[in-house]
Amino acid sequence: MSEPAEKHPVSARVAKGSDSPGESPIPITPIGNSRLAEEIKHGGRIYQLMVDSVRDYAIFMLDPNGHVASWNRGAQRIKGYTADEIIGQHFSVFYPPEDVASDKPGMELRVARKEGSFEDEGIRVRKDGSVFWANVILTAVRDDKGTLVGFAKVTRDLTERRAAESKAIADARRLAEAETANATKSEFLAAMSHELRTPLNAIGGYAELLALGLGGPVTPEQTEYIERIRRSQQHLLGIISDVLNFTRIEAGHLTYDLGPISLREVIESVTPMVEGQTAAKGLELKTELPSQECVALGDRTRVDQIVLNLLSNAIKFTPSGGKITVKCTVTDKVASIAVTDTGRGIPAEKKDSIFEPFVQLGRSLSSSHEGVGLGLSISRDLARAMRGDLTVSSRVGEGSTFTLTLPRES
Repeated sequence: MSEPAEKHPVSARVAKGSDSPGESPIPITPIGNSRLAEEIKHGGRIYQLMVDSVRDYAIFMLDPNGHVASWNRGAQRIKGYTADEIIGQHFSVFYPPEDVASDKPGMELRVARKEGSFEDEGIRVRKDGSVFWANVILTAVRDDKGTLVGFAKVTRDLTERRAAESKAIADARRLAEAETANATKSEFLAAMSHELRTPLNAIGGYAELLALGLGGPVTPEQTEYIERIRRSQQHLLGIISDVLNFTRIEAGHLTYDLGPISLREVIESVTPMVEGQTAAKGLELKTELPSQECVALGDRTRVDQIVLNLLSNAIKFTPSGGKITVKCTVTDKVASIAVTDTGRGIPAEKKDSIFEPFVQLGRSLSSSHEGVGLGLSISRDLARAMRGDLTVSSRVGEGSTFTLTLPRES
């Protein structure tokens, strides 16, 4: 008695929708035994439909001499030709004139025939004459006896990817060039600053000796000249210090000793330094301190430097008879020092630019305002390095308020 035929392990499974009582199960035929597999195996209609449905790749056949023999939708989308327009033409029509002149298409066919395939990236031409960057793979197709029957060609449009890569490379090159130029500039400024400090210190030293009368008696008129020399020397040293600080900040060479500091003590320490300047210009200098302790986290030396710069700017840009107010405030999270003047104010469109390096409002060849425009840039960088900020509010004709804000102890 013969045994029953062996069933495929999945042939008895029931398809979805066939679980009603009394219905016979619908067998599921394994894909390897299906008609679809046979169609794909023999290159039938199903396989052709699959190739035709691909739109992101140009997939087409060439005869052994390089003439187009088939054309899919992706080829039409990428290259612009319909099947009726291109089938029968030589595939060299897709290459720029210089490649045709050098017989690059013929070379590709020869390599693919010898090696089995050929891959390349380069410029290709569309029907309308526009060009694109393509990745192409050319594969020799042979029958069962090894006879060449043609070539399969797959083309992918990489124009967008290449543009993105080119942009990334260009951006990286520009960044490298900018960093190199910036480093060179910083090195130059630092070197020049050090070179200038030496003779300026000598000028200051000799001016002091003359003022002390060590070179002989000094007349009142000569004393005035010596004082002018000293002031000019101090002014130049201040500019050089700004330049050095700027280069150190850019290079990340400044260090910060952060800890609790009393902003009240900062104000009480710094304001006497400018009292002579305010008195000489006829300005009123007023301080407003809260009853509670105004403590923030910061580097005391850097905070003193910022506040002194803000007061110096206020004196510089406030006309005689004006008023400068220094105020300390505190909230739950931050403490701040605000320096308010009654100067000419800052136009709204200039409020951001004044914090940029080497920018100074009202600068001209005839301007009486001294400096190189680094003070506010340095001050804001210092404030932000201490996890604070330096901001400004202003109205033209009424004055400005610069506010240094620092975090409080958590």
